[in-house]
Amino acid sequence: MKDQPYFDPAAYGNGPDDSVTDAAEHAAVTHHQLRLNGRTLVYTARAGHLVAVDAGSSRPCAKIFHVAFTLDSDAAHERPVTFFYNGGPGSSSVFVLLGSFAPRRIRTSMPDFTPPAPYTLEDNTDSLLDRSDLVFINPVGTGYSAAIAPWKNRDFWGVDQDVASLKQFIKRYLTAFDRWNSPKFLFGESYGTARSAALSYALHEDGVDLNGVTLQSSILDYTRAGDPVGALPTATADAWYHHKLGLRPAPSGLPALAEAAGAFALGDFSKALQAYPDVAADTLERLSLYTGIDEPTLLSWRLDIAAGDGEGRTLFLIRLLRDQGLALGAYDGRVKGVDTGIARHISPNSGGNDPAMTAVSGVYTAMWHHYLNDELKFTSNSAFTDLNDQAFQYWDFHHVDPTGAQKGVDPHGNVILYTAGDLAATMSLNVDLKVLSANGYYDFVTPFFQTERDLKNMPLVNAALRRNLTTRCYPSGHMIYLDGGSRTALKADVAAMMDAAVADREAVARIRTLQTRHASGGASSAN
Repeated sequence: MKDQPYFDPAAYGNGPDDSVTDAAEHAAVTHHQLRLNGRTLVYTARAGHLVAVDAGSSRPCAKIFHVAFTLDSDAAHERPVTFFYNGGPGSSSVFVLLGSFAPRRIRTSMPDFTPPAPYTLEDNTDSLLDRSDLVFINPVGTGYSAAIAPWKNRDFWGVDQDVASLKQFIKRYLTAFDRWNSPKFLFGESYGTARSAALSYALHEDGVDLNGVTLQSSILDYTRAGDPVGALPTATADAWYHHKLGLRPAPSGLPALAEAAGAFALGDFSKALQAYPDVAADTLERLSLYTGIDEPTLLSWRLDIAAGDGEGRTLFLIRLLRDQGLALGAYDGRVKGVDTGIARHISPNSGGNDPAMTAVSGVYTAMWHHYLNDELKFTSNSAFTDLNDQAFQYWDFHHVDPTGAQKGVDPHGNVILYTAGDLAATMSLNVDLKVLSANGYYDFVTPFFQTERDLKNMPLVNAALRRNLTTRCYPSGHMIYLDGGSRTALKADVAAMMDAAVADREAVARIRTLQTRHASGGASSAN
């Protein structure tokens, strides 16, 4: 089959009041092969738009840009399909597409800085294409996605508004490509995990039951963001990596160290935070040993190792290696950046200026445009929006949870977004839903220990349903897949979750029973 390049002449503005008038669904279609685990996978890539409609009027309301990779197969309509997205809010899916499990990936030097071009784009031996077709979604205002007039981009910039549009996109994709009977999975990163929790419930309520959800680098409870108890084990991991840990002897290996730090965080450290300034000497000493920060400095921070300065810099990250003139990356504490001279006044936590993001931003930008234009053969005169700060600025964090309660913004206007309850509700209603929670040990943005606490505390009491939830940690940062060994391990864990979900014979039997009842008892069921 011949490739079908496509040039898109539309202007996709990324401002709050921008929109387009064209509701056409066009795509570039290309054909490829991937050698994976001894097999040659022949697949088709589609880069282009599908139209989401307003649920009430069925009028086209948004053009959603996406890239889909589907295995060429006679039974394609029964293959699993996974929908991917990043977070922000305001992020396109470029990062998860080029870094994680698509058929192609960028080569980086993580945890070191990736030098300027020429860069390398290579076949991905960790691709999930052997398990599932893959669809990477760019929410409205990111990539080449935009509202369709009379709607505006800002109409989709909110927790519930965003979920509604992505739900409609997924339903459109299932219809357009005959995938309604395929096993369905979500993969969200960062804010994308909050999105997945709410989206999984919205899909269930609209008759779309998922088989599995992967939550990578979760933030499910915004009220716990910056909690020093949740952040302490990450600080300990960073100190261990940079040989600043004072524990003697240190626990054998990172998992054992993380477990010990978690126990200390929940115990003596938590008590010390509540008792400050009346801090027991032995607790203060142990905190210093666990973090590599001297005792007077810890006291000056009121023991809050997640505290920031007036410029939004996390004190721990700029203090641990200060004697070397270096700061640590919030997104990956293994990464170091210069923190002297003018660099000292560029906040290391401001997204693109974070050392971890700086280490890969150049290769991501260059190779995405190369890949999209040259290999996927989609071109446009519009600027591709990797990250949209305006979306975050205008984002409406109000969120109505499955009980009808407001779990997004409190009466004082503070963001209290909580979507762990949405996930618990979905798991309670869809009793076969498998959930994999994945975090990096060195991620200070969404610390792994806080994720574990959020999941433990979510309102899911049934022990059998709890067994559908698996948690894993990897020696990497926020973007777990940028570490080669961690990416391979994460692929194995996601594949295992998918295999378990698809091969669950009891779940299949339940579905068949429901189908039989629907076919034979439709009249009586209406009573």
